[in-house]
Amino acid sequence: MGLNALNHFTIRTADLERTKSFYTEILGLPVGYRPPLGFPGYWLYCGDVPTVHLIGPRESDPAPRASGPTGLFDHIAFSCTGLAEMRANLAKHGIAYETRIIPRDKQTQLFLHDPDGIAVELNFPPNETTEA
Repeated sequence: MGLNALNHFTIRTADLERTKSFYTEILGLPVGYRPPLGFPGYWLYCGDVPTVHLIGPRESDPAPRASGPTGLFDHIAFSCTGLAEMRANLAKHGIAYETRIIPRDKQTQLFLHDPDGIAVELNFPPNETTEA
């Protein structure tokens, strides 16, 4: 048995529409099919895979979720292309990020946070890396 790929992760958002906007407008994930589950939410797709599941408030929730540190959920990571375009998009939207270049293979990683405080890692191939 082996883990082959990220299937999905679920975020119980503090503000469903704001979080959806982050993932669709900033990171470019499209909204796709989601079965009628009886509570608000969105499924956001990477290619044909509904990778990001967003959940809005449910009647069974004891209290509204508050944004804050990621707690036990450390971060999510995506393989990406288009480093220059992503940097420009993050700047356009005023999203702060940290850049790391992996010494061994020169892969560039951008680290940022979504509106709910969840850490997001974006990995770009070495051929897109610039030392700037």
